[in-house]
Amino acid sequence: MAGAKAAQTLREEGFDGPLALIGDEGERPYERPPLSKGYLSGTDEREQIYVHPPQWYAEHDVDLRLGNAVTTVDPAAHEVTLADGSRTGYGKLLLTTGSSPRHLPVPGADLERVLYLRRVEDCDRIKEAFRSASRTVVIGAGWIGLETAAAARTAGVEVTVLEMAELPLLQVLGREVAQVFADLHSDHGVDLRFGVHVAEITGSGGAANGVRLSDDTRIDADVVIVGVGIKPNTGLAQEAGLEVDNGIRVDERLRTSYPDIYAAGDVANAYHPVLGKHIRVEHWANALHQPQSAARAMLGRQDTVYDKVPYFFTDQYDLGMEYAGYVEPGGYDQVVFRGDVARREFIAFWLASNRVLAGMNVNIWDVNDQIQALVRTAQPVDTRRLTDPQVPLESLLPNARHR
Repeated sequence: MAGAKAAQTLREEGFDGPLALIGDEGERPYERPPLSKGYLSGTDEREQIYVHPPQWYAEHDVDLRLGNAVTTVDPAAHEVTLADGSRTGYGKLLLTTGSSPRHLPVPGADLERVLYLRRVEDCDRIKEAFRSASRTVVIGAGWIGLETAAAARTAGVEVTVLEMAELPLLQVLGREVAQVFADLHSDHGVDLRFGVHVAEITGSGGAANGVRLSDDTRIDADVVIVGVGIKPNTGLAQEAGLEVDNGIRVDERLRTSYPDIYAAGDVANAYHPVLGKHIRVEHWANALHQPQSAARAMLGRQDTVYDKVPYFFTDQYDLGMEYAGYVEPGGYDQVVFRGDVARREFIAFWLASNRVLAGMNVNIWDVNDQIQALVRTAQPVDTRRLTDPQVPLESLLPNARHR
């Protein structure tokens, strides 16, 4: 999606020169959230996942090259080499190579019916597995693991989720909010097992049939889904000599350490001027907006910087939520709630010295803009008023009149 959005922005901003969009996948650019949400659960049709209709690329004179990965980048020659041996020169180059699932380093991880979710063909395999499976084990209780578990339960499949930590999403949300997601899945019949370690994926006839834990507990399964994180695809950049540090390191204009090469999306570890640090964001909104800024920077727009507040969302069962902000593990001193946590209709705020670092609205809508504004101000707030549902969030912003 990041590459497609960059191409779209270049054309919208008036660039009329040669424009190539090259990728190793055979599918035209698509959005990934439906793969663990609507498309996986069957509420979205396949055509809904694509960034543009098929004819868009020809209509906008975008040379779309699918199934032909770039194998090397030569910054000195301003040239890339493709898997078919062809070479293509560039004036400006944008790397939107994304990320890949981390694989589980245990015996049996390469058996059939051990599935990962990243690409549309992965989603198709999981959907097919849900049609015939009665039991599935999900390894990892991050966003992908939980969304996949929710889709499996919706399809009527029994689900066991295995997680090394004490709670789901513990590193992301902290104990206070992670419990909400543990309760959500328990209420929908998911067998959650925390503090466990997978020793082996067991199999028969070359296909997975269960998981053995380090304490020798065995859990039967017709399919095993692994969601233990992703890693940025930095190989091309590293081999080309670009600075790599938890992704391709770029400045606030998405420029790499080499002239005329930019990076955006999952793979970019970008300096964020609002937060005052480099961050790498693995979410849809980043892949949507960041390449638009990169495209403008590539065209020489000197006032272009990427400073949007990080944002993501999830839908699981009857819970929908949006999250805005950025909090490193242990980087806050309190979490406060506004609304009814028991009914899962609330806003959670992560604070440090009474400054709002992030906010998450759960089944409460049309408040995310105000949450992002509170994050941007970086000013202390009155937590008593912040947690009072009768106090409008916008009244907590600097220069707002108290009501």
